[in-house]
Amino acid sequence: MDSSHLALLKTFTHYFLHFIFPAFIALTFYRKHWKKVYLILLATMLVDLDHLFAHPVFDPDRASVGFHFLHSYYAIAVYFLMLFFKGNIRIIGIGLLFHMLTDLQDFYLWNH
Repeated sequence: MDSSHLALLKTFTHYFLHFIFPAFIALTFYRKHWKKVYLILLATMLVDLDHLFAHPVFDPDRASVGFHFLHSYYAIAVYFLMLFFKGNIRIIGIGLLFHMLTDLQDFYLWNH
C-alpha cells in the first residue's frame, strides 16, 4: 500500500473511532438513552483543547498521550477512576478513555 493510501486509511480510522464508534458504544450499552450518551461521548473530544497549549499545535511525529496535560498518564488515571461512578461521570470516563485509546493507536499503530 503506498503512502497516500496509508495516510487516507489512517485518517479514516482516526475519525471513525472518534465519531462513528462512539455511536456503537452508546447503542450497545445505553440503548434506551443512546442519543444522550452519544452526545456525551462526542463532548469528551473537548479534551483535545489541551493541544492549543502545545507548539506546534499539531505534530504528526508526536504522541498526544503522555505529552499534552489532559492526555497525561495522571489524567488517564483520573479517567479510569471515573468508571467507578454512576451515571454521566462513568460515561464521560468511558469517552475519555476511548479517546486516549484512539490517540494511542493513531500514533503507535500507524507511525511505527
